[in-house]
Amino acid sequence: MEFVATPLAGAFVIELDRQEDERGFLARSFCADEFSKHGLNPRVVQCNVSYNRLRGTLRGFHYQTKPHEEAKLVRCTAGAIYDVIVDLRRASATYKRWFATELTALNRRMVFIPEGFAHAFQTLADNTEVFYQMSELYHPKTARGIRWNDTAFRVTWPISEPIISERDLAHPDFAQ
Repeated sequence: MEFVATPLAGAFVIELDRQEDERGFLARSFCADEFSKHGLNPRVVQCNVSYNRLRGTLRGFHYQTKPHEEAKLVRCTAGAIYDVIVDLRRASATYKRWFATELTALNRRMVFIPEGFAHAFQTLADNTEVFYQMSELYHPKTARGIRWNDTAFRVTWPISEPIISERDLAHPDFAQ
């Protein structure tokens, strides 16, 4: 695996190191030792799959607060997404900055999202599936969200009129 630092401290795009032959390839998509060597939380206690029927579906921004902050490893296993993370760590030099990258079934990239970040994505193709590995269990009492188009962040989305749930539309502004 190749860990490529993003402009946001502690967040990485991870490229697979493929061992290829005439049959195809084999690649490690997770290794606790390698994550630890890069200072990343290697704990995985829950995995989720998000299936999205239509292009333009937007999910997020989601995060959990203390004491249940979670790190995530996100990969697109079918289709394509525009994946966005926002640094919500007040003491961070990159506080309130965002980073986006395209994750597709073909490029097989992953994004490691540290604790203290909010996460969202927008599908770029119909029938898109996203696989998450999380360091913390889901805790409804500490689950939070912020609006996808919050002016505190000014995220540029590729599809201007997203398909979004009522729950995600109801998230408050970050300043509230």
